Amino acid sequence: MTKNFINLASARRTIYALGKNLKISKAEIETIIKDAVKFAPSAFNNQTVRAVLLFDKRHDELWDIVIDCLGAKIADEDAKEKFLSKIGAFQAAYGTILYFTDSSVVKQFEQQFPPYAVNFRDWSEQAQGNANYAVWLALHENGIGASLQHYNPVIDDAVRKAYTIPEHWILRAQMPFGSIEAGAGDKTFIADSERFMVLS
Repeated sequence: MTKNFINLASARRTIYALGKNLKISKAEIETIIKDAVKFAPSAFNNQTVRAVLLFDKRHDELWDIVIDCLGAKIADEDAKEKFLSKIGAFQAAYGTILYFTDSSVVKQFEQQFPPYAVNFRDWSEQAQGNANYAVWLALHENGIGASLQHYNPVIDDAVRKAYTIPEHWILRAQMPFGSIEAGAGDKTFIADSERFMVLS
């Protein structure tokens, strides 16, 4: 069992060359994502992660928002061309997941458990990481590539308006996903001696 997980984890990569050539239905994708988020752990089981799944024109709209919010800020033409090419690659994907933290739940637990109040914001970020990784692995297991992007907070207001997002949902990440049109390059790792301590 552990070997199967490590094999899956080692094969999961950031995929930038994404397309729309998936043989899996939207309903199946929805189930994969919902289950992965649902079963990802969170502190006190407070379930602070929220997700919005975008397909078709709503997916395209998200990356138009990124261009509108950031493109005008780039004066250098070469830099702008690279930026537009990068965003175009995300828009070429099959869909996008928007990840949010429900700040009202964070505040509720801060009030309910005062001795731990200072930790709940950090713990909500850990829950985000757990959910992001769980979805990423689940997508990979089903032959779907993905990457994790962070254009928040620059796009927050425009996203909230476009998709009628509750005020207490705070945007944390964007995950474009789709068919794998080109693989990732080699991945390097720091030495175990720099990362781990084993004590007896």
